[in-house]
Amino acid sequence: MRRALALAVLLVAGCSRAEPVAESNAAAPTGLEAAAIEAGVIADPKSADITGLYTRETDRVCIVPTPKAYQIGVFVDYGDQQHCSGLGSVTRAGETLHLDFSDADGCAFDARFEGDRIVFPGSVPEACRKLCSERASIAGLAVDQLSDAASEAATLRDSRGRLLCPSR
Repeated sequence: MRRALALAVLLVAGCSRAEPVAESNAAAPTGLEAAAIEAGVIADPKSADITGLYTRETDRVCIVPTPKAYQIGVFVDYGDQQHCSGLGSVTRAGETLHLDFSDADGCAFDARFEGDRIVFPGSVPEACRKLCSERASIAGLAVDQLSDAASEAATLRDSRGRLLCPSR
C-alpha cells in the first residue's frame, strides 16, 4: 500500500510543468493567491475599483471618483490631540496609487493597493508633516476596505468636522 501511494505521488509530481515566468513590474499572484482570485474569493487588485471607505482602528481613508481621477481624504487619530488630516488626489497605475495631498504642497508619494487594502510607505516626504500635529504621521498607514460605496466614503470627517471626500 505504501509503495502504491509513493508511486502515485511520484507520478503526479513528474507530470507537473513549471509555469513560464511573466515579465512585469508588479509581482503576479502565485499559487493559492492566484487560485483565490480566479475563484472570486478575493478581489484582483488589478481590476478592483479603489472607491470606498477604508479603516483600521482610528485610521480612516476615503476615496471617491472625480471627473479626472479620484479624490482622497485621510484621517489618523492617535489621541491626546495627535492626529493627521488631509485632502488630495489619487491616480492609479495597476497596484500603485500615486497620492498628492493638496493640503500640504510637496506631499506626494506612491502607496500600494492590494484589492481591499491600501498601504502607505514607511517613509513619506517631509512636506507631509504639514498634515499632522505633534508627532503623528501618515507613514506606514495600512487600512482595510470597509465599504466600496462612494456615498459612505463621502461622509468621512476629520476631528474638526471637515468633510474629507465631499461629493462634487
